[in-house]
Amino acid sequence: MTETLSSVLPDDVERDTRRVLQTACEQALTLATAESCTGGLIASLLTDVEGCSHAFLVGFVVYTEEAKTALLGVPAEMIEAEGVVSRSVAVAMAEGALARSSADIAISTTGYAGSAGRDGEPGLVHFACARRGRETVHREEHFGDVGRGEVRLGCLRTALKMMGDMLR
Repeated sequence: MTETLSSVLPDDVERDTRRVLQTACEQALTLATAESCTGGLIASLLTDVEGCSHAFLVGFVVYTEEAKTALLGVPAEMIEAEGVVSRSVAVAMAEGALARSSADIAISTTGYAGSAGRDGEPGLVHFACARRGRETVHREEHFGDVGRGEVRLGCLRTALKMMGDMLR
């Protein structure tokens, strides 16, 4: 059971979090996050399971374009050309988290958790999961205009699934 979020997390998220962390521990692998629309929620979740949190190494919360560029090395030109909520930016974020840490696996999120303004789609989120020595995996989700909490919960599920798959 997670320590601080357990009263609000669905059972499947708790179960999957524990599974990801236990698998990472068994394989002596470390995890990193590069989060935008989830604002550090994945990192928080990965440090909530007592006895397994040592599998989590570092989290980058990069909410702005400037932070993505400065902290993760996402090229500003890529953001300008592709958009901050895009496959290429999600991949660059995950790979940047690996490049700027000694973690073995990194997950990234970039998207619209709430209203997306005039140019974006509410609930559109791009994920990428990178592992040293493997090809980075991308996933695009359309959660819909269901509100920030529901989108972020969907992000947790997707991120845990992707990290679990990368640990296999």
